[in-house]
Amino acid sequence: MRIRHVLLLLLTIGVGMVPARSDEGMWLFNDPPKKQLRDTYKFDLTPEWLDLAMKANVRFNSGGSGGFVSENGLVVTNHHIAADALQKLSNSQRDLYGNGFFAKDRSDELKCPDLELNVLQSIEDVTEKVNAAVKDAKPLEAAAKRRAVMGEIEKESTAKTGFRSDIVTLYQGGAYHLYRYKKYTDVRLVFAPEAGIAGFGGDVDNFEYPRHGLDVAFFRVYENNKPIESKSYFRWSETGPDEKDLVFVTGHPGTTNRLETLAKLKHRRDSTLPYTLNRLRQMEAALTHYGDQGPEQRRQAGSDLHRVANARKAFSGQLQGLLDPAILKQKETTEQALVGKSDAPWQTIAKAQKSYREFEKPHALLETGHGFASELFTIARHLVRMANELPNQSSTRLREYRDSNLESLKFQLLSPAPLYADLERVKLQASLTFLAETLGGEHPSVVLALAGKNPSKRAEELIAGCNLADVAERKALLDGGARAINASKDPMILLAVAIDAESLALRKRYESEVEEIERQAYGEIAKLRFQALGNTVAPDATFTLRLAFGTVKGYDVDGNTLKFHTTFGSAFERAEAMKNREPFDLPIRWIDGRDKLELATPFNFVSTSDTIGGNSGSPVLNRAGELVGINFDRNRHGLVRNFVYTEVQARHIAVHSKAVLEALRKLYGADSLAKELTGK
Repeated sequence: MRIRHVLLLLLTIGVGMVPARSDEGMWLFNDPPKKQLRDTYKFDLTPEWLDLAMKANVRFNSGGSGGFVSENGLVVTNHHIAADALQKLSNSQRDLYGNGFFAKDRSDELKCPDLELNVLQSIEDVTEKVNAAVKDAKPLEAAAKRRAVMGEIEKESTAKTGFRSDIVTLYQGGAYHLYRYKKYTDVRLVFAPEAGIAGFGGDVDNFEYPRHGLDVAFFRVYENNKPIESKSYFRWSETGPDEKDLVFVTGHPGTTNRLETLAKLKHRRDSTLPYTLNRLRQMEAALTHYGDQGPEQRRQAGSDLHRVANARKAFSGQLQGLLDPAILKQKETTEQALVGKSDAPWQTIAKAQKSYREFEKPHALLETGHGFASELFTIARHLVRMANELPNQSSTRLREYRDSNLESLKFQLLSPAPLYADLERVKLQASLTFLAETLGGEHPSVVLALAGKNPSKRAEELIAGCNLADVAERKALLDGGARAINASKDPMILLAVAIDAESLALRKRYESEVEEIERQAYGEIAKLRFQALGNTVAPDATFTLRLAFGTVKGYDVDGNTLKFHTTFGSAFERAEAMKNREPFDLPIRWIDGRDKLELATPFNFVSTSDTIGGNSGSPVLNRAGELVGINFDRNRHGLVRNFVYTEVQARHIAVHSKAVLEALRKLYGADSLAKELTGK
């Protein structure tokens, strides 16, 4: 009776916010929503459909998603996911991010210096193995044992299969699955449009709809200096989706918080999000000021500024959601429905939040690195810690230095991508200032970090004396281990060494007082949820491959009915209405080529599919598994989806597959690329 009561209550909460038939869910590929799709859409999700979708999907290790779209290793993603690679391939004479790029011949394709792509090959449930290793252990001991057994499982898997093997925590500790990936590191740029059309509307239109962005880019994957033969790839739809069509989004959503407790969400509302927004606003101001100094500075800061501004707007939307009493009331009702005779796990998590509040900011500033926002410092910290960690067995190391992750980390660490001293100085100065503002000028960590100087002079001193922009210097320190680190006089290495003891102490405190406590409590809550609802609730997002589905349709807002798609024609209308002022100034190519275009061509479209950050670049598929779009954003109504799902007005936004072909053929002279996509 108790379980039935819980199920009925959970199905009836949130009336008015979530329709009776909901498209909620970022579903696991090894536990897909077959029944929901069959009952609601009369669609049978076959093993063949799932296998194609899994092996044709791509995870960008830099953050984001994509998919194979030809048998010759061609991959599509978003321009803003490609931005990091575009910046690293650019210089003062060649701005690929701003001006775009097209390789007419494969010999012209540009090799990215440090881009890694992962393709999922299999998933294995290892929950019992992990939990057995930590049974009856105290929190700190359990954390160490859990880390050890996870490292052992990953190492054994990698040795057996040759694949990158990562254990993923699901349901906040309710389950552990082993994901095995085929890894590619020879990735070459094929095509990217101008930033002005990829991100048309800039920050003004970000997280808004209607939208008009050609937010796409293409790469090609190579092995042994030849394009790979991608046996699993998505066929490109020349027509795209129609209104009311069922579509699927297959990608790698980053993080959601829907299964977190009310106490955890209140902590986010009152502590974590305000801190995060203050940090992002300060960094955004510093990057904007640097970019205003000239075109080269603006180019250098471009991708960092876009990333920070995008995060600031997303987190602002999350805070607005948590300030809505109706959302917290929905969470409270859900929680009460699951609480049985004891609310012990919920109380345990609430106590962990109180504990974390005492040291959250120092932990974020020192261990997470918010107080030292410089690529050079990140490199220095890895070198210092690797010197200490690598002599140990993989299972006892800090998790980021386990064997299964080591090859990818070294690939990033020894990247030949350029680092700009002036930009590094500006970012470091801003973050050191934020460190001092947050903790106070007399805090021991601030005194240690600033070394008797103000943030401006300290940042200048650190960057001017640092030699870590030289890859050979990094490699020498990496190969030299502890002896080389101890002998180094590099100021950034010395800073990383100086703060490491306090930083690691904060990390240890977080793991024992918060992380492991929460993990065990959430494991208990997960058992109650499984008893009540079975597998009808998807786990929170974890930057692993998920399947979402929904219906292509517009929505009503502010008394207006928004169509399910925009057009090339409405893009020109938007530019003219805004008097072609930045960020509504179309590239010259588009202005000059307007008469070549079929202006009725669908440009961007929306659907109810459940997406979040990390889904950027995700293939949008139809029933036949054909690619009909490339996901690139949510609207502002969808920002609350971090915590609750709604499809009343919330939508994800995608580039229409037909728009891509129209632009390639008529504006970019990329007929060869269009032919490869369509097979014609």
